[in-house]
Amino acid sequence: MLVMCPQCLAANRVPRARLGDQPVCGKCRTRLLPGTPLALAGQAFERYVAGSELPVLVDFWAGWCGPCQMMAPVLDGVAGQRSDFQIVKLDTEADPANAARFGIRSIPTLVLLRQGRELGRMSGAVPAPRLLQWVDSVLGTARMEEAR
Repeated sequence: MLVMCPQCLAANRVPRARLGDQPVCGKCRTRLLPGTPLALAGQAFERYVAGSELPVLVDFWAGWCGPCQMMAPVLDGVAGQRSDFQIVKLDTEADPANAARFGIRSIPTLVLLRQGRELGRMSGAVPAPRLLQWVDSVLGTARMEEAR
């Protein structure tokens, strides 16, 4: 599967079974899945989410938002637990164009993408177990649709 490098944005082919082995970029040697949410904006955000076959969970947030601040430690914890998707944070104040492109009207909003295509979305702050249950449900539905 193609996994985008968070540093140089190079596409890297990584076998699905090796995602948990801390793969590094073949170009710049940066860890492809650093175990923390990535902060991306602008063209880097667009290229990262469009090129990744690995699902990307985007957290649309803003610094002034209390519920967004409550979600930050939840997302940090989840990013360290799972290697089957990457978490990207997009500050809607710093990148209003991408927030508008995804039709973000309230924050926090979480959007699960694969190769730039939206698989599902959820608004509001939720605890980690609920978030993981939702991600697993959306990814399971997407896999079933792909198998048809």
